[in-house]
Amino acid sequence: MRTDLFDFDLPADRIALRPVSPRDAARLLVVKPGAQNGDVLADKAIRDLPDLLVPGDCLVVNDSKVIAARLKGRRIGRGESEPSIEATLIKRVDGSTWKAFILGAKKVQVGDMLRFGDEGKVCFLGQLDAQVSHKDEGGEVTLSFSFHGAVLDDAIAERGEAPLPPYIASKRAPDEQDKADYQTVFAHDEGSVAAPTAGLHFTPELLERLAARGVALHKVTLHVGPGTFLPVKADDTSGHKMHSEFAILTAETAAALNAARAKGGRIVAVGSTALRTLESAAGEDGALKPFAGETDIFITPGYRFKAIDLMLTNFHLPRSTLFMLVAAFSGLETMQRAYKHAIEAGYRFYSYGDACLLHPQLRAPDAVQHAPKAT
Repeated sequence: MRTDLFDFDLPADRIALRPVSPRDAARLLVVKPGAQNGDVLADKAIRDLPDLLVPGDCLVVNDSKVIAARLKGRRIGRGESEPSIEATLIKRVDGSTWKAFILGAKKVQVGDMLRFGDEGKVCFLGQLDAQVSHKDEGGEVTLSFSFHGAVLDDAIAERGEAPLPPYIASKRAPDEQDKADYQTVFAHDEGSVAAPTAGLHFTPELLERLAARGVALHKVTLHVGPGTFLPVKADDTSGHKMHSEFAILTAETAAALNAARAKGGRIVAVGSTALRTLESAAGEDGALKPFAGETDIFITPGYRFKAIDLMLTNFHLPRSTLFMLVAAFSGLETMQRAYKHAIEAGYRFYSYGDACLLHPQLRAPDAVQHAPKAT
């Protein structure tokens, strides 16, 4: 499909730079696609979610934890000049090695030593060093750190900043508040360099009300990579290559979700990351199987969803893979109308913004569709 079909104009003042407080005070647009332009759009709030779901429904959230992935330092050991360096960690390779993007990648070469910070509690030598062991043409580098495992994790957490997306970081600097704001209440397994933002809206109080309503909570893990922020630059979606991300669906969770669905319960994916994990783990019959591995599943209109019934998600960037995904789920024209309404009604967009609860588009029973494969 042509990428420009997924474009839209968004006023700059609709981009949220801070979340609302409390988190469940965010607005929620309920989108129910209808036949012949008969969409139903209802303005609600996140705290209304228990009333919008029914006993037996299952919320599936991503429990990946965001690391303090943005590191500032300098290049050392090559002459007197020590130019400043900013690295964003994007994917762990092993206990001491990360792939990263370097701002101003021309400053570094293979073999260079980078030093992040001058003092700290974890790094008894007073700094965190990493050697550039590989560099590709796109500016991605591989960093081999001087520390390993949990010690390295602590050093990164001490020196790093929250990896706010470009549309926020370009307008203000990250601060201590972001370390809390840019983490969900479900965060457990470290590995994401971007938050699974639909989960940011939940509070302990909201979870208690959902449980009292009879709505079950289940967790998957997908470590979010930087590709979530990137617009599709190709003129056609067929020319776009997704970054792969590591995802886990346990046997226990798969069995619980299969059993709930067999009893008529709906699977509600909280965010695109939970959705892509489930779709990567689903068979053609919709049954979920345990999954642990890389997935680069790219969902565009025409995809046949197998594993989910509803989706809770934030408002996404123009031309992004995420807007393409929601267009595939609820229909492109429906989502264009929904976003137009959201912009006119003052909804807040992107990571710290409001959300929508999407119902699937109506489909002809004999429609033939094909699903892309996960790796």
